[in-house]
Amino acid sequence: MVAVESRSLTGEVPAQTPIQTRPEILSGAQIVCRSLEEEGVTTVFGYPGGAVIPLYDALPPTNLHHVLTRFEQWAGMAAIGYARVTGEVGVCIATSGPGATNLVTALADAMLDSVPLVAITGQVMQGLIGRDGFQEVDITGITLPVTKHNYLVRRPEDIASTLKEAFYLARSGRPGPVLVDIPKNVFIAKAPYTYPETTGRKSYQPNLVPNMRQVRLAAEMMNSAKRPLIMAGHGIILSGAEAAFREFTEKAGIPVIFTLLGLGALDEGHPLSLGLMGMHGHRAANRALDECDLLINFGARFDDRATGNLSGFAPNAKVIHVDIDPAEIGKNVPTDVPVVGDAGEALKLLTPEVQSRDHTGWRNWIEGQHNRVLRAALEDRPEWPEPFSIIKTISEVTDHEAVLTTDVGQHQMWAAQHFGVRHGRRWITSGGLGTMGFGLPSAIGAKMGRPDLEVWTICGDGGFQMSGNEMATAVQEGLDINIAIINNGYLGMVRQWQDLFHARNYSEVEISAPDFVKFAEAYGATGIRVTRHEEIRPAIERARSIKGPVLIDFVVEPEANVYPMVAPGASNSDMIQDPQWSPSPEDV
Repeated sequence: MVAVESRSLTGEVPAQTPIQTRPEILSGAQIVCRSLEEEGVTTVFGYPGGAVIPLYDALPPTNLHHVLTRFEQWAGMAAIGYARVTGEVGVCIATSGPGATNLVTALADAMLDSVPLVAITGQVMQGLIGRDGFQEVDITGITLPVTKHNYLVRRPEDIASTLKEAFYLARSGRPGPVLVDIPKNVFIAKAPYTYPETTGRKSYQPNLVPNMRQVRLAAEMMNSAKRPLIMAGHGIILSGAEAAFREFTEKAGIPVIFTLLGLGALDEGHPLSLGLMGMHGHRAANRALDECDLLINFGARFDDRATGNLSGFAPNAKVIHVDIDPAEIGKNVPTDVPVVGDAGEALKLLTPEVQSRDHTGWRNWIEGQHNRVLRAALEDRPEWPEPFSIIKTISEVTDHEAVLTTDVGQHQMWAAQHFGVRHGRRWITSGGLGTMGFGLPSAIGAKMGRPDLEVWTICGDGGFQMSGNEMATAVQEGLDINIAIINNGYLGMVRQWQDLFHARNYSEVEISAPDFVKFAEAYGATGIRVTRHEEIRPAIERARSIKGPVLIDFVVEPEANVYPMVAPGASNSDMIQDPQWSPSPEDV
């Protein structure tokens, strides 16, 4: 708005009269770009195609950096990696038809792991919608179950308000993915542009601050418990509440176990940290679950991989569940005290209400449950690089400061058990969906989001071959990403299940692979091969000294299994230990 000064014939200066500045007339594509900039977006991941050509035509003059991935699904996973390390909304773009359907897996991944994501897809011209036009699919219908919300925009003047609402929904409450589908003619058409200050959506008002009565009931239970235990979930990290969580745990003196995505909520080197729980969790963590008399769940959804058989889960415990999503409370595990709200807000209210305690006897009992047999297993297999040692060495050499992304499989569980995550937003893995191929594209997104941090990705030889073409993206962007392939020649986790539960019927799990060193070199990256234990540290240190992407091919024992393991349908207390190692009496 511009104010102008005018004078009357008498020379008097009347009150200044505001003149309304006319809004710019922009194309729908330009409105998309301007709206993204208004939301603070600097990086988008995508792949062009027919229906989004007008959008890509509008990109070059903007301040948006577009990362050209080699497949739309990996554009979505890169956006997830970006969102997970930054806490901002990740953005990805795809064209209509197969471009949009290739995003579905990424949307489902973000939905299950509560990742803020906005996906923009092109759609065929409006006149062709419903006529089976070339590359037409009903992507809003397809993605309804795997998005928090989705839109089909029919007018260019609706784009800005739709994107404003999409970003609000993606990042607020329990975060999640939102899809915005825009027909090609809407990208081309023009409309006045103003970016709204508010969403105008009044029907969605997530409850962030818990009811104080419930908070006090929870605190009373904590103050009277003899063997309390905290289950730390992803919600703590999503709310940015790591410091508040540490303050609370140290005051309450309560030991902490972690879900797969909760790793990093508290430094794993902290005396109260017990490590991973559940199907491949540490023995001490799962034993503590069996014996606790109070379980406090902060921001986790009682996933089956964490709980095992529900009838045997925390059998002696009362349950307090703190979660921003009321639909999760009582869904899988009966809850004695529900606390609905943001984890950070709940911790602010809970910390003054809990008493300072140390639970020395309870913590000493838990300490006695650690599986020292597993630690001994690291020491005596010199013929192969030991997967445990690879993970631990990366952690040690990077001083626990690196961002670690993983693919999905045995290597993922070894990493979760042994990396020792010290910070929130530096452990990036596909939890709820378990998407193979996640490792490399999520590392690309993570490095784009946090270029100041060292980024490693741990992959299996199977998962890496699903997304290895993204090596081209890493090279094109000049990203310093280190890729560690745990190469056993199998689809390792499937083979392990066939080994343990299907009489070693290794059906379709042997997998060939290219020469990974030559593969890396073909893309213009550096490749290193490791076949013996003593080569692990020098290879890792060499990778860190090289600019640009580096791939290390760690050739490991083909039939190594991940232990402990809870069999499908079993309780966490029935976890299987490594049968090759006989525990001494003090380890039982």
